[in-house]
Amino acid sequence: MTAVLFVCMGNICRSPMAEGAFRSAAEKAGLLDRLTIDSAGTIGYHAGAAPDPRAQAAATARGVDISGHRSRKVTASDFEAFDYIMVMDRENYGDLMARCPDGRQDRIQLFLSYAPGVPIDEMPDPYIGPASQFDTCYNAAADAAEGLLDVLKSQHL
Repeated sequence: MTAVLFVCMGNICRSPMAEGAFRSAAEKAGLLDRLTIDSAGTIGYHAGAAPDPRAQAAATARGVDISGHRSRKVTASDFEAFDYIMVMDRENYGDLMARCPDGRQDRIQLFLSYAPGVPIDEMPDPYIGPASQFDTCYNAAADAAEGLLDVLKSQHL
């Protein structure tokens, strides 16, 4: 099993959409049973909360249901349990690198680095922006999900 964790700040917008997009891509490729997939936040402010309704709407519009997800904060054990920790922006990256045990830093990567067709490398936080920004983020996540899945297929699956 290869384990992938998606991380944003609050785990109610970007990382649940990224998790949903990746889970959907893995399911379509017939690889879901070879993966452990989860998401978390760098803060626990929204712990136990469902994804933002706008994130759910963006996912639902693409046939992906993320409504069952519940926000949680990254734990120390996540650095051991997950082979790939995909962060949405450099602030998430810095937060996790500061907490990461020695020898595990290479697991932490910018998720959009797997989407060469997306002209940005950090996923903007749509929480305070217009609802259309959730669509932009989901589309970027879907592109990165395909790119990450291609790498995992060639290296692990």
